[in-house]
Amino acid sequence: MPVYEIRREMIFLLRQTSFEEAGIKERDDLQRLLKDRIETVSPDTLIISEGFHQWEDSRREIDLLGVDKDANLVVIELKRTKDPGHAELQAIRYAAMVSAMTFEKAVEVYQDYLRACQKEINASESLLEFLEWNEPDEERFAQNVRIVLVAAEFTRELTTSVMWLNQRDLDIRCVRLRPYKDEERIYVDIQQVIPLPEAEDYIIRIREKAVKERQDRAEEEGRRVLRRKFWEGLLERMSSRSKLFSNVSASSDSWIATGCGISSVHYTFSIRKSSSSVQFCFEGEKTSNKVRFDWLHERREKVEKTFGGPIQWKRCDDLKKSYLTIDESIGGYRNDREDWPKIQDWMIDTMIRLEKSIRPYITELRKIVAEEDVNGTEVENLDESEDQINKE
Repeated sequence: MPVYEIRREMIFLLRQTSFEEAGIKERDDLQRLLKDRIETVSPDTLIISEGFHQWEDSRREIDLLGVDKDANLVVIELKRTKDPGHAELQAIRYAAMVSAMTFEKAVEVYQDYLRACQKEINASESLLEFLEWNEPDEERFAQNVRIVLVAAEFTRELTTSVMWLNQRDLDIRCVRLRPYKDEERIYVDIQQVIPLPEAEDYIIRIREKAVKERQDRAEEEGRRVLRRKFWEGLLERMSSRSKLFSNVSASSDSWIATGCGISSVHYTFSIRKSSSSVQFCFEGEKTSNKVRFDWLHERREKVEKTFGGPIQWKRCDDLKKSYLTIDESIGGYRNDREDWPKIQDWMIDTMIRLEKSIRPYITELRKIVAEEDVNGTEVENLDESEDQINKE
């Protein structure tokens, strides 16, 4: 885009030039001038080092190293030419190399920089003041490393790479410095080209959403792994005490179930983050569920006496399913693993007692189901209804 100068008698077109043609060197001029006006390419940034190279087995240097207001490190790479080459790859390498920098190390580096600039400033106090901190906080310092690429132009290959990397949670900005000349004066048009300023807030929101979705997927996978491990332990412990779940395999779901000899009626273990349940569920056709539930509920006193304690009876009038449940906040799969045996033993003992208290009524319940079938009511298959277990 051309740049014009408004003069008294006319609008004058400034001639675009190059830094080489203008005699401006990368380190001695461009870097020297920008470090004192870094806000032109990286707002809210404090420069803590120039030509940083404090690492072993490498002679590479970061042009400018800074810290932003969020306590992130900022790697700034300058290229005065129209072809910045592989600047993004170079900057990523630098970002990785400084990513483990501590606040204490940053103060040391900053103090060396201030000393080289002949400034009698306390680096620690200056950095704390910039961050608006009362004291150092290693937990918050350098949680991320941002990259700022500054060049006269950016190739399509580089911009494509940067946009792809930004979509994968890196934070890379491209700032174009385009020089213009008017006789002996040099002007510079400074534009952030990636991300476009007007789209930056939107891009940040999209990136945060993508990060949240990936975190959610990772957390769900973690939950599934934990639940499977929990069920493996429970089934192993139960195998020596009861054969009720002998044909059941560990699952990554929040429940495992076994039949009682009646279609769509089953015993269920349920586990959550911090609580557990043992249930007897009616999962067939709604009318059949209510008839069976009501028939068993009429014998509640005897059932609970055999069980040895109270049971919650959930008819769930507006839902298809009905169930009996014993809930306990003793713990769940998020508890420490050394707590799992205690939780599993409670669930196993409760299930054995529940099955014993209901066993005398299974034959009669089966007859009730048969009567429902005769009347033309379809009873669903257990496999078709298991996905509804413990949704409440």
